[in-house]
Amino acid sequence: MPIELLMPALSPTMTEGALAKWHKKEGDEVKAGDIIAEIETDKATMEFEAVDEGKLGRILVPEGTQGVKVNQPIALLLQEGEDASAARAPAAAPAPRPASPAPAPAAPAPKTLERPREEVVKSDGRIVASPLARRMAEQAGLDLAKLTGSGPHGRIVKADIDRLVTKSPESIPASRPGVSQSKAQVVALAGEIPFTEIPHTAMRRIIARRMVEAKQTIPHFTLTIDCEIDALLKMRSELNAMSETKLSVNDMVIRAAALTLKKVPAANASWSEDAILRWNTVDIAVAVALEDGLITPIIRQADQKGLAAIAAESKDLSTRAREGKLKLNEFQGGTFSISNLGMYGIREFAAVINPPHGAILAVGAGEERPVVKNGALAIAKVMSCTLACDHRVVDGAVGAQWLAAFKRLIEAPLAMLL
Repeated sequence: MPIELLMPALSPTMTEGALAKWHKKEGDEVKAGDIIAEIETDKATMEFEAVDEGKLGRILVPEGTQGVKVNQPIALLLQEGEDASAARAPAAAPAPRPASPAPAPAAPAPKTLERPREEVVKSDGRIVASPLARRMAEQAGLDLAKLTGSGPHGRIVKADIDRLVTKSPESIPASRPGVSQSKAQVVALAGEIPFTEIPHTAMRRIIARRMVEAKQTIPHFTLTIDCEIDALLKMRSELNAMSETKLSVNDMVIRAAALTLKKVPAANASWSEDAILRWNTVDIAVAVALEDGLITPIIRQADQKGLAAIAAESKDLSTRAREGKLKLNEFQGGTFSISNLGMYGIREFAAVINPPHGAILAVGAGEERPVVKNGALAIAKVMSCTLACDHRVVDGAVGAQWLAAFKRLIEAPLAMLL
């Protein structure tokens, strides 16, 4: 009997993925360890290796398909002695999916259609509506109890939702908090402005979901401090002149943040319903911008690595992140995050905490600003840094202590070399 190849779970949070590319075609021989497909997860495109030998008898999910559920059959692998007909036999084929059911002969109308309209619209406290209409109404924040259906005997159908969300914006009920708006509702609210539709990637969907969860479930508060970086820039220039490994300001920020987390371990923690988890290692996730989102590769045990090692590892991780070649353990987890938008000229910003981290540091651009030194006005390069904290884990005093210790290291960078 053919072996079903199932959509793998390539990360702990993965519930669905996209089948980006098939490396084998129907009829090809497959050996254990062969790369048979590329799977697009929430954060990267990863290779799917075969664990069994045989012949690829039938591809069930074409490449380019989005929203393939974990453990859904994607192909059938023929075992020794089986031919292509086995992969196409009804007994070996997977059960038909609800999204594309097999044609069935027309069935007699159910008796419920003969009941009075008011009984069909509400039966035992339930509203009679098609599954698609229910889903569309939920996305648009509409109350089905207030709608009149145009389907058989008052059943609410897709056309009823479409008609409502394409009316003037004033006639559309406000969405409930936390409920996304449908495409039709957004278009109507915008006033029918022409647009170009960009389909969501798996990464963009996961980013959207996680950021909504973070802002809805984590009580954020932010603290900002200004750091003078003239001494840091001077030391960086001197070190770069002596080494083949070129340091960036961000490499030095990572090193300073890692050492600060050792000094103020209360900020290196995460919230759980049972207890605060204070981590024994310092693993810093660094945000890297991609064409369709962002990813946070992790520098493990950053407090135990020197500037050169951090610079080399950061460059390697960033390069492979943009190529989609990171391994799962290289971007899953971490204990603290850093997001740097200084290269874009952003002076100051507040980042959204990346669960389950207890804090994230947002780093702005270094720029010349007037400062007072010894009672006199002077000019210095200043960098604003904002720490966003999960108030369940990091109290205001802890966040302030962390930023003060971080500022001391940035402004006296020789201490990073100790």
